[in-house]
Amino acid sequence: MADTSNLDQILERITGHLAAKNKAREAGLTASRAIIRLSANSIRAIHRADRAEAERLLDEARAIRDDAVRALEGHADIYHAGFVHDALKEYAEARTTLALLTGEKLPDPDELGVEYPAYLNGIAEAVGELRRAVLDRLRHGRYEECEALLEAMDDIYAALVTVDFPDAMTGGLRRTTDQTRGILERTRGDLTMAIVQRNTMLALGVEES
Repeated sequence: MADTSNLDQILERITGHLAAKNKAREAGLTASRAIIRLSANSIRAIHRADRAEAERLLDEARAIRDDAVRALEGHADIYHAGFVHDALKEYAEARTTLALLTGEKLPDPDELGVEYPAYLNGIAEAVGELRRAVLDRLRHGRYEECEALLEAMDDIYAALVTVDFPDAMTGGLRRTTDQTRGILERTRGDLTMAIVQRNTMLALGVEES
């Protein structure tokens, strides 16, 4: 005769495993949302030149990231489902933006505790924040700072375009890099036009307002 006497025991083990996985997933989702929110708020603080607030928010995001990693231990499928990648990408973008706008070196992905694909996409998206910084500085006539930021944007793009691996390995980096190129070229055009106009005004003896 067929024997199903062990079915309840098997199901209990399976449902216990799934319950733990679901709990880890919920913790990961909550943490990811918090990291994205804190990273976005830190970028706003960076553009307001409030470095202390930006660093405080990013430190909080890092602590939440550490908690999320612990919660997802043993659940690699959940960790790599996508939402953690998106959160860490935003975190890397914010850290990169802060570093470059305060004259520091790029943050290291291992020191940040960020997976490499998230890091690469994060520094690519930081180029958009550097464009915003360039436009802000253009309005105040801070041309030398603009040129330094454009050079940093160019360096990032030049590095990223050499990363030639399948999108499944890089988190869709190719598309992000293409967008980065468009941002870079628009910024180069805006800055070039502004400098030409300034030089023309200077040649005509017209003072900038």
